[in-house]
Amino acid sequence: MEASWRQVAGGRGRARGRATAAPSSGNGIHLRGAGGGRGKGSVGAGGPGCSPGGAATAAAAELMSQKKFEEIKKANQAAAKKLVEEHFSSSSEEEGDEDFEGKRGEIVANTFITYTTQTDGDTCELERTKQYVNEAFQAGAMTCLICIASVKRNQAVWSCSGCFCIFHMPCIQKWAKDSQFLVSSLTDDDFGKKDYPWPCPKCRFEYKRSDTPSRYYCYCGKVEDPPLDPWLVPHSCGQVCEREFKPPCGHKCLLLCHPGPCPPCPKMVTTTCYCKKAKPIPRRCSAKKWSCQLPCGRKLLCGQHKCENPCHAGSCPPCPRVSRQKCVCGKQVAERSCASPLWHCDRVCGKTLPCGNHTCEQVCHIGACGECPRSGKRSCPCQKSKFSLPCTEDVPTCGDSCDKVLECGIHRCSQRCHRGPCETCRQEVEKHCRCGKHTKRMPCHKPYLCETKCVKMRDCQKHQCRRKCCPGNCPPCDQNCGRTLGCRNHKCPSVCHRGSCYPCPETVDVKCNCGSTKVTVPCGRERTTRPPKCKEQCSRPPTCHHTSQEKHRCHFGSCPPCHQPCQKVLEKCGHLCPAPCHDQALIKQTGRHQPTGPWEQPSEPAFIQTALPCPPCQVPIPMQCLGKHEVSLLPCHAAGPYSCKRLCGRTLDCQNHTCMKECHKVTEIDASTGKNKAGRECLQCEEGCSKSRPAGCPHPCVLPCHPGECPPCVQMLRIKCHCKITSLYVECRKITTADVNEKNLLSCCKNQCPKELPCGHRCKEMCHPGDCPFNCNQKVKLRCPCKRIKKELQCNKVRENQISIECDTTCKEMKRKASAIKEAEAKAALEEEKRRQQAELEAFENRLKGRRKKNRKRDEVAVELTLWQKYKYYLLPMCAVAVLVFAWYIAHNVD
Repeated sequence: MEASWRQVAGGRGRARGRATAAPSSGNGIHLRGAGGGRGKGSVGAGGPGCSPGGAATAAAAELMSQKKFEEIKKANQAAAKKLVEEHFSSSSEEEGDEDFEGKRGEIVANTFITYTTQTDGDTCELERTKQYVNEAFQAGAMTCLICIASVKRNQAVWSCSGCFCIFHMPCIQKWAKDSQFLVSSLTDDDFGKKDYPWPCPKCRFEYKRSDTPSRYYCYCGKVEDPPLDPWLVPHSCGQVCEREFKPPCGHKCLLLCHPGPCPPCPKMVTTTCYCKKAKPIPRRCSAKKWSCQLPCGRKLLCGQHKCENPCHAGSCPPCPRVSRQKCVCGKQVAERSCASPLWHCDRVCGKTLPCGNHTCEQVCHIGACGECPRSGKRSCPCQKSKFSLPCTEDVPTCGDSCDKVLECGIHRCSQRCHRGPCETCRQEVEKHCRCGKHTKRMPCHKPYLCETKCVKMRDCQKHQCRRKCCPGNCPPCDQNCGRTLGCRNHKCPSVCHRGSCYPCPETVDVKCNCGSTKVTVPCGRERTTRPPKCKEQCSRPPTCHHTSQEKHRCHFGSCPPCHQPCQKVLEKCGHLCPAPCHDQALIKQTGRHQPTGPWEQPSEPAFIQTALPCPPCQVPIPMQCLGKHEVSLLPCHAAGPYSCKRLCGRTLDCQNHTCMKECHKVTEIDASTGKNKAGRECLQCEEGCSKSRPAGCPHPCVLPCHPGECPPCVQMLRIKCHCKITSLYVECRKITTADVNEKNLLSCCKNQCPKELPCGHRCKEMCHPGDCPFNCNQKVKLRCPCKRIKKELQCNKVRENQISIECDTTCKEMKRKASAIKEAEAKAALEEEKRRQQAELEAFENRLKGRRKKNRKRDEVAVELTLWQKYKYYLLPMCAVAVLVFAWYIAHNVD
């Protein structure tokens, strides 16, 4: 199981890796109708059957909706253009970052230029230092391999003196402490007392316990807790480094406090070549050893030839030539390399030893063969007795017991002194197994191994030993660790172990899209490392119909939209499309899920790429209007006969009016008649004749609008006669051409004049104009003042008041009777009114006295009505009618 601090660090690393989100792209316009709900209303408002005022209102509403729609359309187009620029165009910030990176690169290059401008400057040794300096300037480039997190400018760090890798101070302290604890807990009986080293997580360079970092120093080690200065390299004190170069040359580093190894020594020294033949020349201290490229000339080890290699460092190589050389014993001769003159053949020496009885058995050797090995005192096989015998005789056995320790190491050989090896120990003993858990009686020479498997944990503290009859010294775990490293890409390749695994040693190249620019980062940082900005041009093939795309730099994602002119040949007119390329336009996706209410979060708009058709051709083409009034420049897509909206103005066949139709096509029948002659397409004159009529003729011309004079009016004119009763029908032309007498004759109806004379009688003359003559001779009836006496007399005499009629005695008597009847009726009505009032008064007085209802009814005075009072309303009209009839009768009888 991993340590807690590793688990936390790993979790943090994973979270950072997952936190990177890919940018979403896409733009386009989805023009939802500006008057979405209002459009239907406007259609309904302007439907058939609406009043003229309603139609005008509907037209105004439609115009306002169209205006709003255009405004929203322009706003959406501007938003789409802005979205495209943000997602697909190079922003000013990116250009600023590129300029900043370029300037920073120039500063770093100028820093190291003094190391390469002099004689024999070597740039290869500077690359490592340059890489560390560049990573120190780049945000997020330096990574702590323990926690796989970026090293920030304001964090305390520690740099390894072997690999110069940078770690967080808390991380390296925890690493050193855990490493020492694990080693001491496994190997040290006195736990924690010995001084065990701890390794660098990257290069495994070992440090003593006393070298465990406890304070934060700058790179050169001069300043503790260096302050953060934006004008200096992060974690640098800004002073001269002054660290000794490696390998030591006596000089010190002249750069300002910097990360990574010091560059090669830039000092200039005067030195000669390896072979000392050339004159001394000034060279860099780091490259002071040089070759003049002349032949070396020094004698080789063979002593016969000279070194022919160019001037070189160190000892000369072995002689490459071949020569015939004898072996050590001198018996064989062979061609061999001049560099190895001593060699041995495979023959036995065979020389007679000094004893004269035996020969030397050594293979080809140098020097004397030596004494005979059988000469002098020799021991018996058991080494207990010694004999002095000639070399030709063998040493006999002594007869004593052998007593040599057998192979078991416990018992001795019980045989007598003998030649050759001792036999196997056959004694039976009580043997313990190797693990000490079981015992068994068996021959001593046989080992005893039980079948019990060891259950102890190996040094990894994860796996059991599982070895049969283990004596306790369990071997180290031989299984692979297999734990996922902090990079989350690889597994630990080491043998199973305790504690944290070493950081992943792999590096990953984070490349740009085209792969020409890359940044090397520790494994695991590729997910959070921003790809480097490539200065190469994008090499992708164009996605539109153009043969080449606009030049832009290498990038990820889709290429920005093409802004080149379309230049497609339009099918209808053959002109080239001048609009920007529209093969991959971004259009807002329609039909997506709409939110059901304000509580639901609206989704982000989605855009799809689609090819739009070429816009209508806008090339101006001169065109004449239909009526040939003017010539105007029209867009090519709208080129064709058009109406200029003027009135036609051609003279119609009536020769009185012009065509009021809007500019239209005219087919000229005869070109000689001129351009102003109306054609078949012109309106036909449907107006009536508007020429002036003769005086007195109220009728219009019966013919439609025509050229020339109008025909005489033959319509019948209805006129009133002089008496204004009869209607007469006369031709209009007779009336308009007649004189005064003829007009009076035509206006006479030949009937009696119906006019009344002042006397009240009808005129006896025939229908005539003017006033009637006053000579009425008709008889009239004249009556007396009471209308009873009647006589017939001439009207003119009565009008002149020459005759009058007076009433006689009978008339007067009738008048008197009528007056008496009226007085009697008035008197009876007055009495009736008095009685009614008296009855009401008595009834009121009885109510005031409080009498009971029964007594009041008993004491009431019964008043009996007379016949006149009951039927007076019927008798009065009848009497009046009778008087009138009587008067009329008397009047007619008198006449």
